[in-house]
Amino acid sequence: MAALNEILPVEAVLLDAPAADWREAVRRAGDLMVATGAATDTYTAEMIENVERNGPYIVIAPGLAFAHARPSPAVLGTGMSWVRLAESVEFGHESNDPVELVVGLAAEDASEHTAAMGALARLLADPGTARALREAPTPQAVHALLATGEPAAARGGGEPHKILTVCGNGVGTSLFLKQTLEGVLDRWGWSAYVTVEATDTISAKGKANEAVAILTSREIARTLGDVGIPVKVVEDFTSPTEADRVLRDTYDV
Repeated sequence: MAALNEILPVEAVLLDAPAADWREAVRRAGDLMVATGAATDTYTAEMIENVERNGPYIVIAPGLAFAHARPSPAVLGTGMSWVRLAESVEFGHESNDPVELVVGLAAEDASEHTAAMGALARLLADPGTARALREAPTPQAVHALLATGEPAAARGGGEPHKILTVCGNGVGTSLFLKQTLEGVLDRWGWSAYVTVEATDTISAKGKANEAVAILTSREIARTLGDVGIPVKVVEDFTSPTEADRVLRDTYDV
């Protein structure tokens, strides 16, 4: 699996970028992935369309949007981008607006970038590192901080319980939440008993009978409706504290 510093090169980091609105902010992230050869302009349009179709669920934490779309022919190779805005913009999210940081992802499939996603989720879950990333003076400084977050060895083992994390495409924000939940489960010592699977809205309905709960954004929860198992809303996909609370509520502990 690709490491974070391999798919987010220093050339894909832009600091204090102007953006008039959320579309321009996403476009900035897309332009960087075009410039570094990860995607074409068509993919940028697909990222914008994803928000227009599914709502601002990509705003996964206060001030942070994770821009992405489904794997498509417009993706030339897995890559990421990092855009810190000069002034924050509104995406229309109920609790996580305004956004000052847009991280872009172009993925060829839903597996090869999992390790990098886990590394980024762990970095942003640490308040000190997250603050340092947001305040870094140069793209080189951002990249150096990201390079410290190499993913730990993937955990193994089979588990009797399954939790689904769901987003519109199954390759971006749902993976972020999956990594945060797995960190909490590791801390609890429950990794041998509960597995977390990231998936999309269509697949989630078919997989619901395999799981004990679905964790997702408010917007996606509305889209899913009644799937026969509890659907729990998580506002901050990078917050171990919120993940801990939702897991406790799920298992009544």
